[in-house]
Amino acid sequence: MELALLLVSMAAIVLAATAVSERLRVPAPLLLIVVGAAVSYVPGVPTIHLEAEVVLLGLLPPLLYAAAIQTSLVDFNANRGSILRLSVVLVVLTSLAVGAVVQWLVPGIGWAAAIAIGAVVAPPDAVAATAVARRIGLPRRVVTILEGESLLNDATALVALRTAIAAISGGVAMAEVGIDFVRAAGGGVLIGFAVFALVAWLRKRITDPLMDTAISFLTPFAAFVAAEEAHASGVISVVVAGLLLGHKAPIIQTAQSRITERITWRTIAFVLENTVFLLIGLQLDWILADVADSTLSIGRIALVCGATLATVIAVRLTWVYATWLLRRLGDNPLPASWTFLIGWAGMRGVVTLAAAFVIPETAPHREVLLLVAFTVVAGTLFLQGLSLPVLTRLLGVPAPDPAEDALARAALLQQAADAGFARLDELDYDDHHGVATQIRTRLDQRTFAAWEQLATTPGEETPSELYARIRREMIEAERAKVLLVRSKGKVPSEVVSQVLGMLDIEESMLDFGSEARESVRSGTLAFTAGRSCDDLTAFPAVETVDDPACATCLADGTRWVSLRQCLECGHVGCCDSSIGKHASAHFHETLHPVAESAEPGESWRWCFVHNLTG
Repeated sequence: MELALLLVSMAAIVLAATAVSERLRVPAPLLLIVVGAAVSYVPGVPTIHLEAEVVLLGLLPPLLYAAAIQTSLVDFNANRGSILRLSVVLVVLTSLAVGAVVQWLVPGIGWAAAIAIGAVVAPPDAVAATAVARRIGLPRRVVTILEGESLLNDATALVALRTAIAAISGGVAMAEVGIDFVRAAGGGVLIGFAVFALVAWLRKRITDPLMDTAISFLTPFAAFVAAEEAHASGVISVVVAGLLLGHKAPIIQTAQSRITERITWRTIAFVLENTVFLLIGLQLDWILADVADSTLSIGRIALVCGATLATVIAVRLTWVYATWLLRRLGDNPLPASWTFLIGWAGMRGVVTLAAAFVIPETAPHREVLLLVAFTVVAGTLFLQGLSLPVLTRLLGVPAPDPAEDALARAALLQQAADAGFARLDELDYDDHHGVATQIRTRLDQRTFAAWEQLATTPGEETPSELYARIRREMIEAERAKVLLVRSKGKVPSEVVSQVLGMLDIEESMLDFGSEARESVRSGTLAFTAGRSCDDLTAFPAVETVDDPACATCLADGTRWVSLRQCLECGHVGCCDSSIGKHASAHFHETLHPVAESAEPGESWRWCFVHNLTG
């Protein structure tokens, strides 16, 4: 009962602190560490010792898997050079640098124990980095590099730690270090791929979302344990399996299974990520109590902790900028400000603290090494985590532009719809009921709703916003009627649940247009990266006419949603969400290929021939 009470209390604290962090505009991980540290000194609260096995086997696999399935394999591969330099080379350099500092400052500790604590504090934490990075809106490429690094660096650090512990126990040859690393990396990749192949084979044959999600629960633990039993890297195995399964999900899973898995793992990640930081804070009381019995002086202990924290930060910044200087003339180099943020976003997390407990109790000054690990975790989280948003603003690093995202989404949906229409035209069917017309109408509504997010006319509802508002009101009335019928008990409860589920699904698909549109209009749409074509190249963006208007709409007495200007003749017509669709009609009449948005603050273009934005 005491254990159940403890778990329920921790869950309640996590939820409450997370909610408060939103109001205080403070990252939840930082607040949870403070709360955990404070709670650890409350009389009657049991002392919680965070066991290494609990973290490395119980928490690390699901956290890695949840991050991996949401990481783009395409983006990961595009930045693999930067990711590998950070997750492998930098971890080794940090381990050696910290080992040298600790060996110098702590008399009699020995190189093996010094390098062991270096390996412990070397890897930044995926949860800590991305929790802060996504909240403040760092560029996606920066977030991808930080996520990719954090997914792989634990493997390098754990191999280095294992080697150092072996040296503490009785020595290890350099040749064994290389063999161990190759076996860990290569074996982890092979086992991860094997787990992916098995799960993919099962998913192609299982359509039940519950069974599919249950398999996903087992996957990270199976990949981790199988790799560790083979003396390979369980971390790499989980990451490889997660990346591949996330990449292939649209092919090997049903739509309902993907939705169920996505929501389930987001919930798991939310609970585990925040619980992890609470657990970190709860370790403070007993770590300090153990340090009080150390033979080292308080001043010496503080010096070691501070020097280790400074070394960790300095080595990362030096390495990041050294590699940037060597590669700044290469293809698609990162700006200097982005590079600095990558160097500064080296927050450590629970893996660092858990790995410290792996250091054997026979190691000299183990209690001090545990405090060093806690200091690096807390120090990097507070020093770098709190200053990262300020530095991002001072350096002028742009967040992802919601307006450009909306434009890219609309263009992609347009291309998808055109592919669907093309397939519809190829199908052989007898349509006596106008089904094809209904399909075209529904598909057009979906596409138009995406384009309408770009509408700039203030205070006016777009057609999709009006549809969503009216349909929500209707669904509320429908749900009330179903609940009234349910209360009379004359319809089977299973049938009632099915109908309510259908209404819920439809309501979840409605686009809350005004709120999303407000977010979109915070962008500028000054530039959209993407593919190009000869027509877009031939017709660059121009200054559109002042006070544009659709003459045909004015003549017909109708209203437009947004306006487009033909770049060949200057004709201004309304968009496809408008009643007249006069911009598209102008293209079909004249075959003038490219139109530009005539809305204020927008300079994006659309090629009618190739369905591309520019």
